[in-house]
Amino acid sequence: MSLSHDDLSLLASRGITAETANTQLRQLRAGQHWVRLERPCTAGDGILQLSPSAQEDFIRQFAEAVTGQRLTRFVPASGAASRMFAPLVGTTAKPATEESLRQLLGALPNFAFYVDLESTLIEAGLDLRQLLAHGDHQTLIRYLLEPCGLGYASLPKGLLAFHVVADGPRSPFIEHLAEAALANGLEGEVVLHFTVSTEHLELFQAQQAAWRLSLEETYGCRFHVTFSVQQPATDTLALNADNEPLRQADGRLTLRPGGHGALLANLSDLEGDIVLIRNIDNVVPDAHKEANLRWSKILTGCLLDLQQEQHALLKALREDPDEPSIRDLVLAFLCDRLQGDLPLDCTTEQLLDRLDRPLRVCGMVKNDGEPGGGPFWVRSAENRLSRQIVEGSQIELSDAGQAEILAASTHFNPVDMVCALRDEQGRPYELSRYVDENAVIITTKQQDGQEVRVLERPGLWNGAMAGWHTLFVEIPSAAFNPVKTVFDLLRPAHQA
Repeated sequence: MSLSHDDLSLLASRGITAETANTQLRQLRAGQHWVRLERPCTAGDGILQLSPSAQEDFIRQFAEAVTGQRLTRFVPASGAASRMFAPLVGTTAKPATEESLRQLLGALPNFAFYVDLESTLIEAGLDLRQLLAHGDHQTLIRYLLEPCGLGYASLPKGLLAFHVVADGPRSPFIEHLAEAALANGLEGEVVLHFTVSTEHLELFQAQQAAWRLSLEETYGCRFHVTFSVQQPATDTLALNADNEPLRQADGRLTLRPGGHGALLANLSDLEGDIVLIRNIDNVVPDAHKEANLRWSKILTGCLLDLQQEQHALLKALREDPDEPSIRDLVLAFLCDRLQGDLPLDCTTEQLLDRLDRPLRVCGMVKNDGEPGGGPFWVRSAENRLSRQIVEGSQIELSDAGQAEILAASTHFNPVDMVCALRDEQGRPYELSRYVDENAVIITTKQQDGQEVRVLERPGLWNGAMAGWHTLFVEIPSAAFNPVKTVFDLLRPAHQA
């Protein structure tokens, strides 16, 4: 079934071309395109372990970038908090347990939201301590999660009370502002950008307004905070059980959010220079920020060092393209430092194309069982090897060889990376040029009682950055403290 005139009109109104829509339908019908793993990236083979002297040198380079006002922080912050509380309310696959409820209620005073929960219960004529004494789990959970109380189940994770500090409970959003100020040396302008959902934009803006003066007085700096929402043009189609485009009851096409890969458009629109990317929930109170601060500086300095060499080589190659020694230096940079895989008989135009690309340096932690993607050597359809971050859903686990490579992986992607988004003349790269369009993720879900096939765009740090220059650097596990469930907030790193 082809797309109708009404379908095309709807798509056009959202900025989606007919070509894009038809490509998505072809990908959905073809099924998952598997990434071909060659081997895991390990320490010494794709993952750098930096010496103490190199670390200190990179920290000094970070300070120079602060002075030059080159830094922006980009934080995806639209993720819903509902998954955090799955152990308390349960899912179809895994119902809530009394043990989880008892664990929460027994540790309730240790959560940053305790005071707010107590206040909202008082407003409703209820006493938190009496509810605890009587074991009234359901009322407490209802006032924590539902709109009659704090409404945490419908809020983004970035706005929840995570940590108790002297100036009151802080959300991850506020902690990111604090960390950026500390990293920048408590002076000047601190620049951050958050991607949020449309329905929660005003809540983020209100929280920023409520905290701005207090933060600026505490840290002696000024904040420049901007927000963006996922663009409608990044939404994707889905298929029904008959392999036809999924539609709503009125016959209109169903369009779904395109996953975190959709945020490439937001990152591109930012037109930043040096951009630090970190997930919203990987942040800790000031008392425990040392590891995050140190390694953000080191990764940034490592990127700046790499960029300096890249820009010098681009300038030299453009000025004297026929000089053999310059060509040799470019090949050494691409093949040795970046461990790229390219033929030695490249033309000057091919060398320039390979050299002149965005850069990223990604922190990698040793894998201790956290779910998510990891660093691998990947072989492309053109038989070229490159370092990529790959999600488990992109790997053909029915292939014993691929499953064995996955099982042998040693490191995990914590989404702690620094990106260089401008060329040697200061012009922003067109980031869409470097996407692996085949690296979509296709999954099957239940929707309205039927099985549907949905498509996520190439992930922001997966296929969307596949054509970038990439370095992986080992960072300590102390710099990775995600909050996936509410009980992660009881870990020492989140207790001020």
